[in-house]
Amino acid sequence: MNRLAEKRILLGVCGGIAAYKSAELVRQLRAAGAVVRVVMTPAATGFVTARTFQALSGEPVWSDWSDDRTGMGHIELARWAERILIAPATADTLARLAQGRADDLLAAICLASEVPLMVAPAMNQAMWRNVATRENVQCLIGRGVQVFGPDTGEQACGEVGPGRMVTPETLQQELSDSFGNGRLAGLKVVITAGPTREAVDPVRFLGNRSSGKMGYAVARAAREAGASVELVSGPVALDAPNGVGQVKVESAQEMLEAVLARVADCDIFIAAAAVADYRPASPATQKIKKQAGGWSLQLEPVPDILATVAALDKRPLCVGFAAETEHLEQNARKKRMHKGVEMIAANQVGGRLGFESDDNELLLVWEGGECLLPTATKNRLAVQLIEAIADLYIKQTTTDESSENDAKHSA
Repeated sequence: MNRLAEKRILLGVCGGIAAYKSAELVRQLRAAGAVVRVVMTPAATGFVTARTFQALSGEPVWSDWSDDRTGMGHIELARWAERILIAPATADTLARLAQGRADDLLAAICLASEVPLMVAPAMNQAMWRNVATRENVQCLIGRGVQVFGPDTGEQACGEVGPGRMVTPETLQQELSDSFGNGRLAGLKVVITAGPTREAVDPVRFLGNRSSGKMGYAVARAAREAGASVELVSGPVALDAPNGVGQVKVESAQEMLEAVLARVADCDIFIAAAAVADYRPASPATQKIKKQAGGWSLQLEPVPDILATVAALDKRPLCVGFAAETEHLEQNARKKRMHKGVEMIAANQVGGRLGFESDDNELLLVWEGGECLLPTATKNRLAVQLIEAIADLYIKQTTTDESSENDAKHSA
């Protein structure tokens, strides 16, 4: 499975002969569908030119503070990246990271970032064995930095020993694996996404502004977390994420039938679709012709998909979405209680955020708690949402098992 598609990778390149391998790594990451931005240390530009990385990545290359025209570029890059990989990572850069320094652009980005940081050391074998380097590496590992390599072999200086940067193929695989955290491994997840269309006549329909971007991002994040994912989608202009099963529907009734056919053996149901609340009571079989005067359309409620699944005797953990224009928290809590579900992910629509936007902001509410996921891309929010759902599922499963054991002991 290709977990790197559309992932944002910031590649740091330091001053060492192994920098030539980084050019091949960029090529491979791009071929896998990743978006790559390269930040070079000033020393790195003496080994490979910035123009090489710009040609391979298709993105501007940063190499010095002078490239930061707003003064906030290092913060923007730190927030943009989903993973930061430094390859090659020299002894000097490892020391900077261990000391928490921010006196070059790459070190400042790492210090300002909250995403996973990975390093692929490359240096002379004596430098790698030096106690200072070893202590710096152990310090970084203790902070959660992932260290790949180094490999052992003949080095550019003619010496033999540990210090060679691991291969681009290895680094690509490590990056790919880092997006599959396995929190939902072995679980089946059914997700709805997009709008529904309720026919007025063979030409017209009632619909809404949903693009499906959030639901598709959630499906991708759930798959990357190890789940088997079925996506029931209304009409959208999006392709199903890799490894995700998809069925396309139009109306709320079709979506309900597709969901019920799939939730019997599923563990988690996530209702991210913007399902119509009403539909025409009697859709016309022929096109309604334009006429003078007004036109009345009688509506009736559509089936409530989320509430229907939540009411099943043997039901999955249920998560719903709520798009609100006011009183976000109050309406989200009211909807959670009314639907009888474990969690509601609510978002404010209107303004710069909403259905068509690539960014969003979510307020998660559950029994006894809430969490605000601040404005970010829908892909990033989806990963955070899946983490929260996994936590809730594990907690509920543990509680249910404990209750069953108590009941057995009591009997």
